[in-house]
Amino acid sequence: MTQPPQTPADDPGAPGARHPGTVTEVFLIFLRLGLTSFGGPVAHLAYFREAFVTRRHWLSEKAYADLVALCQFLPGPASSQVGMALGLQRAGYAGMAAAWFAFTMPSVVLLVAFAHGVQQVGDLSDAGWIHGLKAAAVAVVAHAVFGMARSLTPDAPRASIAVGAMIIVLLVPNPFIQVAAILAAGLAGLLWLRPRESGHGQADAFTVRVSRQVSILSLSLFLVLLAALPVLAAISGGVWMSLTDSFYRAGALVFGGGHVVLPLLQSETVPQIVDAEVFLAGYGAAQAVPGPLFTFAGFLGASSSGGLAGAVVAVLAIFLPAGLLVLAAVPFWERLRSDSRAQKVLLGVNAGVVGILAAALYTPVFTTGVLQVGIGSLVLAIGAFLALNSWRVPAWAVVVAAGLIGWVLL
Repeated sequence: MTQPPQTPADDPGAPGARHPGTVTEVFLIFLRLGLTSFGGPVAHLAYFREAFVTRRHWLSEKAYADLVALCQFLPGPASSQVGMALGLQRAGYAGMAAAWFAFTMPSVVLLVAFAHGVQQVGDLSDAGWIHGLKAAAVAVVAHAVFGMARSLTPDAPRASIAVGAMIIVLLVPNPFIQVAAILAAGLAGLLWLRPRESGHGQADAFTVRVSRQVSILSLSLFLVLLAALPVLAAISGGVWMSLTDSFYRAGALVFGGGHVVLPLLQSETVPQIVDAEVFLAGYGAAQAVPGPLFTFAGFLGASSSGGLAGAVVAVLAIFLPAGLLVLAAVPFWERLRSDSRAQKVLLGVNAGVVGILAAALYTPVFTTGVLQVGIGSLVLAIGAFLALNSWRVPAWAVVVAAGLIGWVLL
């Protein structure tokens, strides 16, 4: 009997492996996102949904929600991990690296430049264009929450799970409560929901081909570095090993990403690397640049005695755990979600993700983008939402326009 042709290796970086896109395509799309994605991790997830689910149809709404749920479980910057996984799916290991580099480097460059001129720039928190960007983030997140709610909470049980998750997160403002809310939503889905009759077909799945060996190696390396770097830093006493250890631990041990990493970075770097005033100035600048807040590590590294090389070491160290965990978790996630009980859990988890995003829409997105600014910011946010939802204006154009309007009027 004739054997069917052999499929390419499970390794997405292996010769002959087929992918639906190119590294250049991934790089250019994520570069534009890296230049225009203001508003923090929740806003980034909304920008990604607009770019890859709504406009380009790289994956379905449900597959995207599954991916977001996975990255919420993992320590590290969730939005960056979602971007890495999307690049991995589209163009293999090189696509994963291209997505991370393009999305991350614009803000790293800006923050490193700011580190060299921090005394001259001053406080940016009251600049009108920053208020405009925050208002745009309110609109983008609201647009994503409503869109995901229509697809992922279409019935009373799932809507109730979403509201329950939102209430939990709002009442208990703790980064670990988000993980607890997702676990509770998954349990509610297991006990209360039914899997879809059609299952989850290939078109509805987030499929990434990573070999089991690569997955196990990535997890092993993550754990070995986490245990070994503090020992090596203590033995060597050198600045480079100390920087690597501090920023690797910050990236490996923080759940929720974004602002949650700031207390750990402060304890690791003040006053050992920078003084408190420089830290706060860099934090203010980090709010004004696009891309992930973890790039604040670039500012701190550049402000250390290591200068530009210190910035490179800090950025690589803080993001390395995120990449290793994506490679470690994605293959097992794909196998798990084929189980009927896992499908019920995922239905509940997806509803919980909607609730968590809705909670984040209120705080910190709405509270910092509107309530702390005033009625002008609310009007701008409403106009931006109208442009996104009714006029179908691209998110990047809305962000740029909101920044210019805020610069003139706010």
